[in-house]
Formats: sequence, C-alpha cells, structure tokens
Amino acid sequence: MSVMGKLDAVIFDCDGVLVDSEILAIEVEITILAGYGLVYDPAEYGRRFLGLNDAAFREALARDSLHLTGRPLPEDFLHRAHTQRWDACQERLTEVAGCAAALAALVLPKAVASSSGAAFLREKLRLTGLLEAFDPHIYSADLVARAKPYPDVFLHAAEALDVAPARCLAIEDSVNGVTSARAAGMTVWGFAGGGHMDDASAARLMAAGSERLVADWDEAAALFAAFR
Repeated sequence: MSVMGKLDAVIFDCDGVLVDSEILAIEVEITILAGYGLVYDPAEYGRRFLGLNDAAFREALARDSLHLTGRPLPEDFLHRAHTQRWDACQERLTEVAGCAAALAALVLPKAVASSSGAAFLREKLRLTGLLEAFDPHIYSADLVARAKPYPDVFLHAAEALDVAPARCLAIEDSVNGVTSARAAGMTVWGFAGGGHMDDASAARLMAAGSERLVADWDEAAALFAAFR
C-alpha cells in the first residue's frame, strides 16, 4: 500500500544513507580485525554488524574473537576503530551522491536517527555540508536507553518533531535499522545508494519489512515530489 499523502515527517538514518561512511568503516575495521586474526568477508561483515551501536558491536566481535581465536578482543579495539574511522572520514567522507539535492526537494519536516555517537554524528554531517539541513533534529542512540534494532531512537525523533510515529517515513540501509523503525510503527523505505550496498544487501532490506527499495537519491527525490 502506498504511503503517499499520509506522511507528516521523514526520519533518516545517517551512515550509508546521508553520508557514505559505511564503506570507509568496513574497510578500516576489517583491516584492524585481520591483525587480530579475525578475518571477515566485507559483505558478510556488513550483514552482521551494520546498524549496531558500539556496545552491541563490540559484544558481537568479542564473542567471535573467543570462538575463532581463543583470545579476548583487545581492549583498545573500539578506540583504534574510532580513531582510524575518524581519520578516514576527515580525508575521504562525502555525502551519498545526490543527497543534498534530494533533501532540498523534501517539503516535510525531517530528522536524523542514528546509532552513531552524538559528537561523531554531528561532525559527519558537518563534513558533508548536511548539518544545517537537519539541525537541531539530529538524534543519536546515545540519547535513549536502547539502540537499534530497538525502536527508541526513532520514537525519540518522532516525539521531538511532534509527529505520530505512524505518520513518519524512515529511510534505512541496514536490517537493524529497518527492524528498529518498524518496531516504532513507521513505514520504512530501504535505501541502496550507499557505496557499501550490493544486491544481497538490498534484498535483505526488503525481507526485513521495507515497503519499497530506493536505489539512489535521484529516485528518492522523484518520490519526495509526491509529498507536495
């Protein structure tokens, strides 16, 4: 069933949707983990870990480390990952192609709901010129009790916008994110325009309950025009 005409707001994930950071994160993290003896296929790594907050991410890797190497995950992993991801973002981060133009075509209120830490989230948006498009409606899982796949951050964003969750559209690139937004009672579009996405990743978004798959921001901009 189409949602056109019954939406009051759009809530966006950040990484891999607004900014093309997931492909950088996967590159950095896989390299670090290989040095610990944990070797991952990039596609499988993305399937398992994208959309998790730091605590859940580290817990899952710690289990892998004990199972696969017999050793605990080094205590400094997250610090190393954050530092190297930050360096990569400073040097190479861009918006996902066409994002700013698509946002300009959107007339509905909008917000960001992300698993990223609050400071890093704002800085990624600043680096790509997208901060002013959303400020002050930029919400990190740091602000809520439970991160994605729980609905808390999406519910927080909807409340801040003063919009009923059922009248919000969420745009997500991860199964965890789709699960989170659906649990909040929102309609979800899966977004396949990030540099880390492939056909299998896109198919998983549909299997997780996305109403439709959006290939890129040009397609999204055309869909946003129907909200006028």
